[in-house]
Amino acid sequence: MAASDIISRARLRAGLTQGGLAHLAGTSRPTLSAYERGRKSPTLDTAARIVGEAGFDLSLDQRITFVECPAGRGRSALVPTALPRLSVDEALRVVALPLRVSWSDPGRRFDLRDRRQRARLYERVVREGAPEDVLAFIDGALLVDLWNDLVLPAAVRTAWESTLPVLKRDE
Repeated sequence: MAASDIISRARLRAGLTQGGLAHLAGTSRPTLSAYERGRKSPTLDTAARIVGEAGFDLSLDQRITFVECPAGRGRSALVPTALPRLSVDEALRVVALPLRVSWSDPGRRFDLRDRRQRARLYERVVREGAPEDVLAFIDGALLVDLWNDLVLPAAVRTAWESTLPVLKRDE
């Protein structure tokens, strides 16, 4: 993600105007605008200061890649190399899955604040989801909490557990 996107996202999520964030960060509105439009590039320290004044931190997040694992009956599962994390707002929102994941119940909405509905959505995404679905809908901590309660084909469960040992069943 470019510095321009990071600064703009932080400002918008904080509900600040360019002028308001510029004032807090000790810079001018035209300079902040130039950063957001990519016409100027702030140093890392400057970007951290501006984002910090919006109430956020710059951080490193592990890049998640996907590994193809056998999932039985000639199928394979794409399993993440690390568990994704979502913001609280993203992890506990109301969503409808794309048709490719929820083909048997198109348009169904899941309230992820409800543990049972979240479990049903996670089952579908783990079984049928593409990498973009896993990253968009699954929070790793909530998945670990639900893991032993999810109804999954044994081969799919084994594929995920072999790549993400934190998910192993407690026996």
